[in-house]
Amino acid sequence: MKRGTALTMTFALASTLGCATVPTTGGRAWTPAGLDAEVTRAMQDTGAKGLALAVIEDGQPVYVQSHGVRNAAGEPLQPDTVMYGASLTKAVFAYMVAQLVDEGVIGLDTPIDRLLSKPLPDYTDPQLEDRYARYSGLAGDERWRKLTPRILLTHSAGFANFGFLEPDGKLRFHFDPGSRYAYSGDGLILLQFVLEQGLGLDVGREMQRRVFDRFGMTDTSMVWRPDFADNLADGWTLEGKVEAHDERSKVRAAGSMDTTLADFARFAAAYVRGEGLTDATRAELTRPQLPIGTASQFPTPQPELPPESRHRDLASGLGVIVFDGPQGRGFLKGGHNDSTGNIWVCVEQRRRCVVLLSNDVRAEPAYPRLVKAILGETGAPWSWEYGSLPLLP
Repeated sequence: MKRGTALTMTFALASTLGCATVPTTGGRAWTPAGLDAEVTRAMQDTGAKGLALAVIEDGQPVYVQSHGVRNAAGEPLQPDTVMYGASLTKAVFAYMVAQLVDEGVIGLDTPIDRLLSKPLPDYTDPQLEDRYARYSGLAGDERWRKLTPRILLTHSAGFANFGFLEPDGKLRFHFDPGSRYAYSGDGLILLQFVLEQGLGLDVGREMQRRVFDRFGMTDTSMVWRPDFADNLADGWTLEGKVEAHDERSKVRAAGSMDTTLADFARFAAAYVRGEGLTDATRAELTRPQLPIGTASQFPTPQPELPPESRHRDLASGLGVIVFDGPQGRGFLKGGHNDSTGNIWVCVEQRRRCVVLLSNDVRAEPAYPRLVKAILGETGAPWSWEYGSLPLLP
């Protein structure tokens, strides 16, 4: 499918809304013109150069619009502009793993030592280490045998975010697997390793077939594609420096996905509809799997707060963060690097979501305000998600 055709389909979905007013909780409402104005104000208040916003109502995209520019040359950011998905990749990967669970290919609670042909620390091929973590650091610590897909998808492996951040550049356990939450990209990469080295799957191809092709995400990929170059977003850092888009050549479940606003809106809509999954497995994705006891998401790992000081009703789902608020169950997933700020927030009731993608990390302080303008008060854990980042009122 050509990019222009895909974009036309996206706006065909949105056309059913037109200039209508869409109600939110508490009698508030939004209109497309009102959202355009809110985004313009957010960009003015933060200095962000580009911001893309999609709204899902009852499992369908009803607003898909991009604002600002995609590069220093001033070319417009569009709904079909290729942007870095960052850690939104983790939620998409978890959705793909859930399909494997439905098919009986893998069990959420199957220890990974049953799926590998040799002990994890014995995988020491330098070519593997270039793509995954350095598992030799786990030699002598048999706790790796307790790891399961559920533990890895809930960020409770016991790892730091990435092994290369350790003094010797190797993974190690900071706590017993499954006992608490600590965000770890290498936990997701280990699950990718198990699927590829233990089960012989090609994760890039599985993601393409099971998710991107299934949902018509024609401009989304786990690795760089040359055709992306024609409509690509570069990024801006906190200091206002332009950073070129990274052409990622290796599939990494923790964050190699390139996508577009139009494509990710399709995924978000399909996700809340539960398309491609049994009802039980879809529910498992956003079930509170493990309480979160830290003050913020980063740094990781960090000490847990006393029970009375923790965020209420905050837990890890499978690839997403789950919370309860005035509208009931909600979930979110962020994606961030030095020049990217993404967030995806949903409330399960009425299958409503907001997707925010920016090629300028300075946009993030406006996200709570924008989400509230659309969904109303959700109870999303903004202080946990963004830590000490000053948020706009």
